[in-house]
Amino acid sequence: MSCRAVRTAEWGLAVTDGFDFSPGAQVPLLGSDGETGATQALASAAYRDSAVTALVDINDSASVTAPRLRLFEPNLGEAWGRAVQVRMLGGGREQVVQSFGIEPQTVVEHCLAANRIRQERDIRLTVIMVVSGLLFLPGVLLWLGAFQLRRSLVSLREKGSRAGALGGVVIAVAVAFTALMAIRPPFSGFWQLYCRVVMIAPVIGWYVAKRICESTAKDLRARWADLAGGSGIGAKIPEAVPRNPGQVRAETLRQSFAKLAAEQNSNVVFYAGPKGILGMGTRWASWQMAEELIPVEGLKEINPFRSWDVVRAIHDRLRMLERGPLHTGGFPKPSIRHWIVVPIGEKAGKISRPTGSDVEGYTVKDFEIQRICNEQQFGKGNRHYLGTQFTLWDGNLVITLMVTVTVLASTLRVEVTGHALGPVNGLFTSGPPAKEKTVSKTVRFWETKKVALPLIEPAEVVRLAARAPLTWFPPVLDYLGGTLKLPEPFGLRHTWADKPWAHRFMADDALRAATPVLRAVHAAAIQVMQENGVDTSHFTSRSMVLSGLVQGVEPSKADLYDA
Repeated sequence: MSCRAVRTAEWGLAVTDGFDFSPGAQVPLLGSDGETGATQALASAAYRDSAVTALVDINDSASVTAPRLRLFEPNLGEAWGRAVQVRMLGGGREQVVQSFGIEPQTVVEHCLAANRIRQERDIRLTVIMVVSGLLFLPGVLLWLGAFQLRRSLVSLREKGSRAGALGGVVIAVAVAFTALMAIRPPFSGFWQLYCRVVMIAPVIGWYVAKRICESTAKDLRARWADLAGGSGIGAKIPEAVPRNPGQVRAETLRQSFAKLAAEQNSNVVFYAGPKGILGMGTRWASWQMAEELIPVEGLKEINPFRSWDVVRAIHDRLRMLERGPLHTGGFPKPSIRHWIVVPIGEKAGKISRPTGSDVEGYTVKDFEIQRICNEQQFGKGNRHYLGTQFTLWDGNLVITLMVTVTVLASTLRVEVTGHALGPVNGLFTSGPPAKEKTVSKTVRFWETKKVALPLIEPAEVVRLAARAPLTWFPPVLDYLGGTLKLPEPFGLRHTWADKPWAHRFMADDALRAATPVLRAVHAAAIQVMQENGVDTSHFTSRSMVLSGLVQGVEPSKADLYDA
């Protein structure tokens, strides 16, 4: 095996399937864009120190494997950073769903930056653990065993077991035993002195480790607060900047980010039944105009035209949405794009984009899009949709209106469907809670005051110190402490999205966007038919009916067919 292959395997990353999506060796501009509210909210998870089970409460498709030793259990930031890094950049990973409304590379960069900060802390903690483990191993094992037993008992208390109340007793017994062995050890001579030192030295090491952990915790919580508050700075990843041709890790990261960008820019999306279009949200409404193609009076037959002619006219008309007769605000510039929609099962565990000569860098070429639009309208195969997408509320609301045109026999159908992706869950937007508690004053006991608590608890220092040496062996640490399993098919944005209908103005924006888009689509389609000798009276009447209905439509579960 070559040196390059060995180093690539060591870092757990691989060059992307032998194909480089990027134009060449470049210096990545990390953290330069994508700084929207939703992006920063998701990026803040990498710096959090809360319990990892909170993610499971948001999406029950996510899961956390039970730790074999609770002393090595990761918190939310550690588990999130590790899971996202492996899932988005790891070698041999499955494809990911597009994240509309955010910049996924920015989120991944913050995960790498947070992991780097923790690694710098773990280097110093590892030195402390190595010294303690080599010279004072019995004392270290005693304290680790006590805190492991305490965490297990606390876990039992959370499950309602009475044995959990003994957690504090375990530490008290450990402290008493340490004091007894330090004051009156059962040995003499050299072993008497060693027994005293071996029980006290781990406590000194714990104090030094506590100072290191507190310094890192302040840094992580400050970044968490900045990102959750919308003022976070870009992530710094020096190892992602190649400085010479021999830096395999930087080159691998560059290609991994290039592959992630190619997936994000792909024009292929996946319809997962009741889950809707992955990354765009479920379908909340549908409007269809389907009438027979009849020549106008005086003509024997209409001028032949194809579905693509209608779609192209609709595309040109939708580009004019941002222009209006009045200077009162209105639409921002939408993203108008041709999409290839691939059907997958509701419980599909992965996605796979089309490959072949018709695809370049996960993007279906224009001539193949036209072929699918004109020919694949019935039976098996992928389908073509024209999408109009609005990204609002700093990326927290993504409104997508999809248009499809089909011609079966002599019936032309123009269908518009609405999809809405709501804000990211409130877990990601919350800032770090203050480490303080409210107590009664000593003299004026009827009054209260707030007392600052230590940023890092003693048990947390022990957990971080115990994990530190194993961070150089991630599979071992995952085996002992458990891992976060992300929902599949995975996408950073839609996996943690809430419904937009709970927010009054977001719901209004989704409902209001439908009417102008629907009218523009119908106007363009009718114009094409008029130019080709089609009697449009039935289409015009149907369009007016739908234009009236859309003004009073309410969001429903269209994909469940129960509306």
